[in-house]
Amino acid sequence: MGAEITDNKKPSNEQVRENDKNAYLNNHSSSPSNISIVPGEEECRDPYCNPEKPVVITFQDVTSAAFKIKGGVEFTPCRRSHLSEDTGMEIYLKKEFLQFTGSFKERGARYCLLQLSPEQKKKGVISASLGNHAQGICYHGMKLNIPVTVVMPVTAPIMKVQKCRNYGANVIVKGANMKEAKQLAMKLGEKSGLLYVNGYDHPHIMAGQGTIGLEICEQVGDADAVIIPVGGGGLIAGIGTAIKTLCPNTKIIGVESNKCPSFSKAMANKGPIMVDCESTLADGLAVPKVGYNAYVTAAPLIDKMVVVGEEWIALAILRLVEQEKCVVEGAGAAGLAAILSGQLEEFKGKKVVILICGGNIDTTTFGRCLERGLASEGRLLRFTVELSDRPGGVLELCKLLARLGVSIKDIMHERAWLTDTYSVEVKVKCETRDWAHSQELKEELHKHYTHVQFSDTPLALSASK
Repeated sequence: MGAEITDNKKPSNEQVRENDKNAYLNNHSSSPSNISIVPGEEECRDPYCNPEKPVVITFQDVTSAAFKIKGGVEFTPCRRSHLSEDTGMEIYLKKEFLQFTGSFKERGARYCLLQLSPEQKKKGVISASLGNHAQGICYHGMKLNIPVTVVMPVTAPIMKVQKCRNYGANVIVKGANMKEAKQLAMKLGEKSGLLYVNGYDHPHIMAGQGTIGLEICEQVGDADAVIIPVGGGGLIAGIGTAIKTLCPNTKIIGVESNKCPSFSKAMANKGPIMVDCESTLADGLAVPKVGYNAYVTAAPLIDKMVVVGEEWIALAILRLVEQEKCVVEGAGAAGLAAILSGQLEEFKGKKVVILICGGNIDTTTFGRCLERGLASEGRLLRFTVELSDRPGGVLELCKLLARLGVSIKDIMHERAWLTDTYSVEVKVKCETRDWAHSQELKEELHKHYTHVQFSDTPLALSASK
């Protein structure tokens, strides 16, 4: 219904989309090159995110959002997972990565745009984002014929920048990080009369994200727990509000990367606090300070916060590819990572919903995640073995690996730095079926060769196997 009311100029073909894009760029170019952050200059304040007067969203806010965005976003599936047998839990995956732009961010973006006054819709909005929020608000800005400007830091993936441009938005790539991009966006918004939309702390954004909770209660009404990735806090605030109203016995579990545990630190501090963020596979969760509105809304609703390491996130990405045929980003895999890391053992035998919040992973990063996941599980190994330099020495090693069913990924010789002139050092990178297979390989190598050294201990699972 929302789409029928508001999509007045929905593009019907590529030419119309291109015309809309060109018209927007001609009418709303803001010449941002002269906007910059001056050291010592007072920071701009977001009027919708006031630390002195934080806003707590209500269940009525979420149901209003559900009514308004119905028909404009996907009602995503939430089905029982193949991972249930492996984890000992009845796992259901809420697949928000199946939204058109690949993440849940569309829900809040669309609702926020629909709530604008006629004057604001004509002027447009501005926001700052690394990617998913930017894509969501740019796409729905195009669908609703509302001008959108996004400021993306120079670290934003090129693919996401280009997608925002393809949706007809005015994209400004500026700022060394999200903090600078946000300040630039708010400064430009004040200068140009554009409303700034916070991607995780604006009340309408949080209410829109909360519609996921309504769908989960409809699809899996008797869930014992719902696991939600946490970055700025808006997602868990909205979903928690919906679920705790409809299904008060369902536990709300938040998950963060140990590279940026901003919500856990906020709860310990009894309020949002700036934390140091390191690079993480779950870049969508790397928000150094959670939102004030999000914190006051979500904190009373959360039953447990879990912090997971990078190796578990990589392994979760691998598991979702192998078991579910789902390609997801690090943030999207964080919920499964919490289970795999053994931090939610109290839910063994119970019904658990995992929110897979996004699938916009860079292809290069994806390849690295798969390899790291294999290494974390002990299925990708590196070892060095010293053997005779006589003809057939390396062949015997290869035959041994073939007999064991081990796949060689890379192999190289080294002769120059050995004390024994008649020996050769061979470095091998190989893949095994599982941890038990890796142990079998180690035992066989130590039986046949005197000098064998494995370079890595499995990052995640060696202690638990």
